[in-house]
Amino acid sequence: MSETLLSDLMKTDSLPSVIKEVRHILDAILPGIDFSMVIAAFNMTVDLYEGRFPGYQACNTDYHDLRHTTDTIIAMVRLIHGASIKGQRFTDRQIMLGMITALFHDAGYILEEFDNEGTGAKYTAFHVDRSMAFLGRFGEDLGLDHSEIVDGQQIILCTDLEAKIPEIRFSSKEIELLGKMLGVADLFAQMADRTYLEKLKFLYSEFKEGQIGDYTSEIDLLKKTVGFYDFIETRVKTILSGTDKYMKPHFAQRWGISEDLYHKSISNQKAYLKKILANPDSIDPRKFLKRQKIQSKSERQC
Repeated sequence: MSETLLSDLMKTDSLPSVIKEVRHILDAILPGIDFSMVIAAFNMTVDLYEGRFPGYQACNTDYHDLRHTTDTIIAMVRLIHGASIKGQRFTDRQIMLGMITALFHDAGYILEEFDNEGTGAKYTAFHVDRSMAFLGRFGEDLGLDHSEIVDGQQIILCTDLEAKIPEIRFSSKEIELLGKMLGVADLFAQMADRTYLEKLKFLYSEFKEGQIGDYTSEIDLLKKTVGFYDFIETRVKTILSGTDKYMKPHFAQRWGISEDLYHKSISNQKAYLKKILANPDSIDPRKFLKRQKIQSKSERQC
């Protein structure tokens, strides 16, 4: 099993497979846990991203899409499972809140039906605030009370790279841990995706529309991503309190694998990126990024 890749474990592009795996892991954490709230939140999220949720358009961002959201909930439930193995206890309601916030953490990219200018990428700089507002608006529909919604908003806030997490007054140590877990899950879901480097062209487009960063081209973003790997490694170890440590016990118990496959995938992609950037014969490193022939929604519709 030492050569097993993260992408080998399950079909992450299959919604039924995602639900099945989340249910399996939750039942391992708390046997017999009521799964109905997660199902309701999952269905709401799918409707939101696919354009069936009242008052909202379908997702029109290619990087922050439904696939990233489902990758995030998988990463989140794996972290919670790993923590439970190491003796960390959460109530069933706290676990449900962790699942809901993973599903809603990027809802701020979705445009409301009256908003017909550009894409959701224009909200990049404050999409987290919009996601928190979405939870505030619809959390009661899922059965959350006011205090749980406030806790959930703080958990979502931990995905903001500009948020001053040490200054957040969490209601409990458990909510703080869930917030840091979601911060890790959001980052790992992106960076461990086997097509992460290919999808950076979409991220560049989102950054450009949202007026984020000083990137001059897709190639410039690729080059600066090497430094981003180092920035994220430091952030996970410090600001997010090294909560990635809970991945390893999950993989050991769930799959019999003695390593963190997220770290493995991220390390492999970082090494590959450095390799193609260092190639003296390559003016355009993008020609070495051809996994799955990644295309934007508009390209697929042509």
